[in-house]
Amino acid sequence: MSAALPAGFNPANIVLDTIRHPVIMVAPDGRVAFANAEAEDFFRSSAAVMARGGLERFVPFGSPLLTLIDQVRERQAPFNEYRVDISSPLLGGEKLVDLYVAPVAELPGHVVVLLQERSMADKIDRQMTHRGAARSVSGLASMLAHEIKNPLSGIRGAAQLLESVVSDEDRALARLITDETDRIVALVDRMEVFSDERPIDRRPVNIHVVLDHVKALARNGFASKVRIVEDYDPSLPPVHANRDQLVQVFLNLVKNAAEAVSGRQDGEIVLSTAFRPGMRLSVPGTQDRVSLPLEFCVHDNGPGVPEDLMPILFDPFVTTKQNGSGLGLALVAKIVGEHGGVIECDSSPRGTTFRVLMPAWKEPRPGGDGTRQGEAT
Repeated sequence: MSAALPAGFNPANIVLDTIRHPVIMVAPDGRVAFANAEAEDFFRSSAAVMARGGLERFVPFGSPLLTLIDQVRERQAPFNEYRVDISSPLLGGEKLVDLYVAPVAELPGHVVVLLQERSMADKIDRQMTHRGAARSVSGLASMLAHEIKNPLSGIRGAAQLLESVVSDEDRALARLITDETDRIVALVDRMEVFSDERPIDRRPVNIHVVLDHVKALARNGFASKVRIVEDYDPSLPPVHANRDQLVQVFLNLVKNAAEAVSGRQDGEIVLSTAFRPGMRLSVPGTQDRVSLPLEFCVHDNGPGVPEDLMPILFDPFVTTKQNGSGLGLALVAKIVGEHGGVIECDSSPRGTTFRVLMPAWKEPRPGGDGTRQGEAT
C-alpha cells in the first residue's frame, strides 16, 4: 500500500530529485525536456533554461554524448559508455563521466541520460592502490630493519674508532661516514612505521581540538610566517579515530601546505571541516557500505601539484623536494586507510586541497558488555 502524497506532488520527480546523479530527458528536437536537481547543479543551469535550448549548448561540439543519444534513438536500445570527457568552460573544468542512455518507450524519440562523475570513483580506486603500495613498503621496512640496521651499526662503530686515531685531515671523512650512516638509519626508522600492524586504539575524537593543536605547532615552527585560516563546522560529531595518528596526518598535510606557499607574501592555509552525509564507501568482499560523512580539508594557495605526479602522489618515495624521502603522504594515506577513510587531492595552478573523509563516532547500541566502544578509561 503506497502512502498518500499531497495534491500537486509528482512522485516520479521526487524520486529523480533524490538521486544523487544528474538525470536528464532529451526530446526528439534536442531540447532538455526534464532535468533533476542534480542535473541543474551539474550543467549550472535551471531546468527551465536548459529546456529553452538544445543539449549541444551545454556540451562540447561533437561530444560522444550527442552521438550516443543518436544511436539510442536509432536502435531503440539502451547503451552505456564509460570515461567520457564532456569538459567545457560552461561546466566549470574537467568533467569525466560514465553515461547510461536509454530510450523512453512511452515517449517516442525521447531519451533518458544518467551521468555518473568518475572523479570520486577514480580517487577511491587510487586509494586502494595506495594501500597496496603501503603494504609493499611494510614488507620492505621489515627486511631493511633486520638486514641493514645491524651492519650499519658496525660501520658506524668502526668510523667512530677511526675518527679517534686518524689525522685531522682524514677525521672529516670518518665523521662523514658516521653522519651518513645516521641518516640511513633515520630513514629506515621512518619506514618501520609502515610495518606496524598493531590494532589502532580508536576513541571519539574532537577534530577541532586536533586541528588547533596542529595549528599551534605550525605557528610556532615551520609555518610561523604563513596565515592560517579556520573554516569549521562547530556542530560536527566526534570522529572515530586515534588522536595521535590524526595529529600526524594533519601535521604532515599542513607542513606540505606551508612548503607550497613558502616565499609568497599572500601565502595562506585554510583548515576546514564539514558534514557530508551523502558520502558512502563499499567495503570490498561484503555488501556493507560505510558512511564517511566527516570531511576535513587542508587548502593552500600555492602553485599546485605537477600534473604528472597526481596519479602517484600518495605512493612511497614520490617527492619533488630536494632532500625529501617521499614517505610523508604515503604515511598519511596509510593512516587514513587504516581508519576506514579516504584521502583525495584536488590541485590546480591556483592551489591544492587535501580532503580527508572519515567515519563519525557512533554510540554503541545498549545491551552490550557495558563498555561503550572506544570509551576512554
